[in-house]
Amino acid sequence: MEHIDALISEIKTADDDRIEAIKALLITACSGEEGKRVREHIENDMKSLVLVIQWELEEVLEATAPTPPKAPEPEPQPEPDSEAAPEVADGPAEGAPLTAADLNMVYDDPRGLVLHRTKDGKRWFATQVNPNTKAPQTFELHPQEIKQLQTDLAGSPYWQPGA
Repeated sequence: MEHIDALISEIKTADDDRIEAIKALLITACSGEEGKRVREHIENDMKSLVLVIQWELEEVLEATAPTPPKAPEPEPQPEPDSEAAPEVADGPAEGAPLTAADLNMVYDDPRGLVLHRTKDGKRWFATQVNPNTKAPQTFELHPQEIKQLQTDLAGSPYWQPGA
């Protein structure tokens, strides 16, 4: 590494033509058998050098940087068969996140309780304002909670028509 240190020291006082020659020698050293060690040595040494010299050494490091591996190309998706009838789902696909379009509002109390159920009626969700954050918070209800809420709110005027 003494040879590398000597080349780096020479850059400090060399003219432009000599700097280009030194950079070519450093690129050759970085591309050789001990290229990784040479690159690490240059990276460590350049931190203590003036900015202009650091720029010259960065050019050497950029020129000898290992090429990043190519990302695998995505496999082409088969085109949908235009003759096949599109499938119409009654709700979201299994494991897919729910959206507002997947839910029907069944209860809307202006004091802060809103109940939704999925279009298939199997899952129910409640939305309430969190008293600590004042932000709405939605959570899924268990079957026993659904039955209890239906019993407790049976005479409420806030049930939506058709619910």
